[in-house]
Amino acid sequence: MRPATFAAILALAATHALAQVTSIVNSPHNLSASGKGKVHASSEQEICIFCHTPHNALPIEPLWNRNLPVSAYQVYSSNSLKALPSQPTGSSKKCLSCHDGTIALGSVYSRGQTIMMSGGVTTLPPGTKNLGTDLRDDHPISFRYDSTLVTKNGKLKDPTGLPTSVHLDKNHEVQCTTCHDPHNNSKTRFLVMENTASQLCNSCHVQGVTTVANHVNCNSCHQSHSAPSGPYLLKQEKTTDTCLACHSGGNKPPQGSNVATDIKKFSTHDTSSVINLADPYPNHVTCSDCHEPHTMTNTPAVAPNVPPKYGKVNGVTSGGATLKVARYEYEVCFKCHGNKAAVQPRIPRQIVQNDLRLKFDPTAVSFHPVEVAGKNTTVPSLRPGLTTASMIYCSDCHNSDTGRKAGSSGPNGVHGSGIPGLLARRYETGDNTPESATAYALCYGCHDQNILLSDQSAFKRHRLHVVNEHAPCSACHDPHGISSAQGSITKNSHLINFDTRIVFKNFAGRLEYNSTGSRRGNCYLKCHNRTHSPESYGP
Repeated sequence: MRPATFAAILALAATHALAQVTSIVNSPHNLSASGKGKVHASSEQEICIFCHTPHNALPIEPLWNRNLPVSAYQVYSSNSLKALPSQPTGSSKKCLSCHDGTIALGSVYSRGQTIMMSGGVTTLPPGTKNLGTDLRDDHPISFRYDSTLVTKNGKLKDPTGLPTSVHLDKNHEVQCTTCHDPHNNSKTRFLVMENTASQLCNSCHVQGVTTVANHVNCNSCHQSHSAPSGPYLLKQEKTTDTCLACHSGGNKPPQGSNVATDIKKFSTHDTSSVINLADPYPNHVTCSDCHEPHTMTNTPAVAPNVPPKYGKVNGVTSGGATLKVARYEYEVCFKCHGNKAAVQPRIPRQIVQNDLRLKFDPTAVSFHPVEVAGKNTTVPSLRPGLTTASMIYCSDCHNSDTGRKAGSSGPNGVHGSGIPGLLARRYETGDNTPESATAYALCYGCHDQNILLSDQSAFKRHRLHVVNEHAPCSACHDPHGISSAQGSITKNSHLINFDTRIVFKNFAGRLEYNSTGSRRGNCYLKCHNRTHSPESYGP
């Protein structure tokens, strides 16, 4: 056989194979008796008749052979779309004549009697894309997609750059046929192009760049039809449950990322509630409050910059202004832990302030260095690697007690902890607690235990109070900070803000600490049945 002849035969065979793949004959849309799909006719041999007829067709292109359903749909609605889909129009309404389950599959215009389907099937059964008349949980259709919409919705590409296989209808509307070609199933699900790595989704959508492998594919988290979450098009009813499909340990990547265990611990962020779009300040959170999954990366994080694993998530500045993209981790935390009154402190303080924005503000009297470096330039107890110029994350203290930041092997993150206050390490706050490296492991993660309890410390009486008297660190210190609107540098430096369960006013009605110079001060108070009126200390 000549090479040219052999090549021609191969080309013909390839063409025939492609025709078999692309032909409706070999697809689920072949509803005739010869169809190989789950749904097919009992004896009807004609294939095209279920949608088309050459004669006496309805006055609808192309030679339509089915009655159209009435306009009685519940349509998609979401603030994120910035468009209002109408009742289904055009090709979408033709698709729905089968896919909404209101018209029998065998009810065609050209036949006096309904074509009988095998097995007594009348309409598409569940599991075969019977969408019903409630389209609120399906990708939106029948809305105008033009440059005006792109201006309103920054996450859509300009439609003038759509691939040639992705079509809008003559009114520039998105329809079922924008994504699906009913006659060609070569890409599966009758898609107009391959959607591996979300090429089809990315034809219209601009979501950002992520280095998280599972986040590259939209269908890892989303489904276009009959989505349990409604307009979010997520595979589960709640955002958290969608995320836990991967982040629950086991063999699925990322291995060992058992966030599902963390969110069931003693102290957690509440992720159990269903999303309520009408509540601007809900008492629960979802994964997407702290993570923007489409822009997450695995690059290193340096405080106070927002960790790349958060992605380009929104936030609230230290001044209370909203941000589309947070710059620093604390701006993500301030969305809930700023002026939200529902977040209550665990310890009753002499100065009460629930707004952490004010406690960490650079103008505050004293604070841990979350927004800026601390004010105290003399902290001899800092462990190696830390200086008074160092800064820390909120998540350095608040984290999983089995995470890597806690010295274990589990996932990091503020998902949950077995320690009160959602803390990474133990931080006992009860009075009469015996001092140990484990009882105050959170403090000793940054402050050297031996130095803190020795004469090298800026305050030489730490050992007296913590070791001898069993007073917890929290009896005197408020770890977040003291607002300048309520405290003063004289009375509240060094994070002094007394726990009123342990420290009381003295007989003269005074409860105060006064700084009188470097490493000097005095206290007026009553604690452990000892009255200070005052008790002074110095180098």
